[in-house]
Parts: sequence; structure tokens; C-alpha cells
Amino acid sequence: MYYDKFFPFYVAYANPALYDGERIQEKEFQMMKSYYPQTVQQIQKRVEEECERMDYEGSMLYDEYPDKYMLYHICDQIKKDVTQVQERHRGYLDELIQVLLYQEISRRRCRRHRCHRYF
Repeated sequence: MYYDKFFPFYVAYANPALYDGERIQEKEFQMMKSYYPQTVQQIQKRVEEECERMDYEGSMLYDEYPDKYMLYHICDQIKKDVTQVQERHRGYLDELIQVLLYQEISRRRCRRHRCHRYF
């Protein structure tokens, strides 16, 4: 059998639809984060930096049951880094940082679990 057009071998095995869902989800996350108030965007940036620092194989981020005390400690460190914001939002800043941290960890855990299924 002869084919007129060149058909590379990797095209036969690749399924680009596998990665479209993650790309769409990441685009959605970025769009929603762009709607955050300026104060929250600054805190979110700090949360992402902290998660990036802890994002490695064997990290506590990917434990089946992350230690709540350690997560609280991380939130406390972030709170100390953004103390200038705390003046107006004293009561809500702790909770906001916790929610943002948990959301970021949840997103990363979801991405990691979804990727490991294909290996």
C-alpha cells in the first residue's frame, strides 16, 4: 500500500485531545484570577511562589493527607510577608490566605494526579 502524503509515525499515536482539557482548565484559572481584586492578586502571587518552592517529588503538597498544622504555618508565613495589606482587612486576611493556598494546592494535586494516569 502506498500513501501519497507523508504520514509521520508519531501522529498515529498522539492524541492531542488528552491535553486540551488541561489547557482549557489552565486558561480558565488564569481568566478567573485576573478578576481578583488587586490586594488578592498580590496575595495569590505570594501563595503561588510558596507553592512553587514546595513543588517537588515527595513534597508534602502531594501527601494523601497534608498536615493541617504545616499548612497553617505556611499561611502564617505568607501573612507575615503581606502585613501591609493586613491593616484594612485584619480579620479576613488569615482566612483569605488559607483559602487561596488550599485552592492552589488542590489545583496542583489535580494536575499531578491527572498526568500520572498516562505514564
